[in-house]
Amino acid sequence: MAAERTSGSAPPLLVLRKVTEILNCFSVESPEPTLQQIARQTGLPQSTCQRLVQNMVREGFLDRDGDRYRIGLRLVQWAAPGTFGLDVVRLVHPILQELRDRTGETACLYMRDGAFRTVVAVAETRHVVMRPFLVGQVMPIHAGAPGKIFLAFDPEARQAIRDTELTRYTPTTPDTWDKLDAQVSSARADGYFAAFGERNSDVGSISAPVFNHLGRLAAVLGVGFPTQRVGPDDVGRLGPEVADAAKAASAALGYMEKIFPS
Repeated sequence: MAAERTSGSAPPLLVLRKVTEILNCFSVESPEPTLQQIARQTGLPQSTCQRLVQNMVREGFLDRDGDRYRIGLRLVQWAAPGTFGLDVVRLVHPILQELRDRTGETACLYMRDGAFRTVVAVAETRHVVMRPFLVGQVMPIHAGAPGKIFLAFDPEARQAIRDTELTRYTPTTPDTWDKLDAQVSSARADGYFAAFGERNSDVGSISAPVFNHLGRLAAVLGVGFPTQRVGPDDVGRLGPEVADAAKAASAALGYMEKIFPS
């Protein structure tokens, strides 16, 4: 391994390529290959293959059972959050489409990553006048309705933004903790929250919490719209629609409100 660290950044990539080739030897059809089978399939020298496989066992990437190997528990644990996220998207996407059809506005599902929220699923409005919401779009927590729901129902969200600056994007962005805390209290009390022009002056959103089978916040569901079409007077109509959709999404994830009241 010492020789592999002598020429800058390329050698580590070479090692990663070898590790990837080893992991590619594991499949549903062949979940427990032997060392000889791995070496033959990868084309790696026996000594190199053995050394890498032993290191992967030591790190928990692989498990050994006699002369056979299988994917290790550590890799399974790393994959679980991503798999759960995909399950959430799959289960909730039909509900997003129904919410879009009922409200006429773009319906989105968000997940939190530290001090930011990310769009993980979208059912786009059919209106010609729209503001795009894209899967993978990352936005700050403190600006916009979805962030208020994260802060109201996810105990770790406030901790995540504790040391961050409350950037003021528009005149209505909450840029003090007093303003933000008041909004979060309102979101917690009402079960949904509406925001207008906090991140972009011409965009608004209404959001509500989605809980998992353990009663914990799994995601935030909501609608986004141009403020020229939807304003504060529409919240009384759209807010309950969003809250009902979020409850349906929670039920799809196994949440039982009588056991875990929100």
